[in-house]
Amino acid sequence: MLRLLFLSQRLELRMPPEGLPETRRGLVFAFWHGKMATGWLLSRRLFPDTVPSAVVSLSRDGQLLSGTLGRLGFQLIRGSSSRGKEEVRAGIAERLRSGGLVAVTPDGPRGPIHRFKYGTLRLASETGSPILFADIAHERPRLLKSWDRFEIPAPFGKTVVTLHLVEVPRFSDEGEIQRFANSLSDRFTHA
Repeated sequence: MLRLLFLSQRLELRMPPEGLPETRRGLVFAFWHGKMATGWLLSRRLFPDTVPSAVVSLSRDGQLLSGTLGRLGFQLIRGSSSRGKEEVRAGIAERLRSGGLVAVTPDGPRGPIHRFKYGTLRLASETGSPILFADIAHERPRLLKSWDRFEIPAPFGKTVVTLHLVEVPRFSDEGEIQRFANSLSDRFTHA
């Protein structure tokens, strides 16, 4: 059903000026947790020759999602910032260093909404991998009453995706990561 819903969307892609990056340096594909219905499959569409990895929490919801993503052809990295953190960190770093694509929701699995967590940025910095952020705007989505304001796109509705390529600098301390995270979060949060 998720694949059919995605295929029904009238997708308008706005590419970054540099075009799509290659994945040979590793690539973090990021989108907000509430936009997952489009974000996961968008990564498959943009990079059809790459088997993406997806970071999925160990929660009950994560168990359901992992089954779906497995059937959609994703390699899974299970865990989150609260459970299995070291395994997730090692899995992401290994895939990025080998030139892989890792899809993440930088505000998941429990928020705060539309705020980048430091782990994603720290790993992108350490591996020299850029972030491709997908700013997804669904036309008249159905909104769930969840912490992430989860959006179910309207079938055959218009979805505008603006892609932003973010080169992540080397950080010398935690303060720099925090300032960079706040700057990105503010940049990609809409009222």
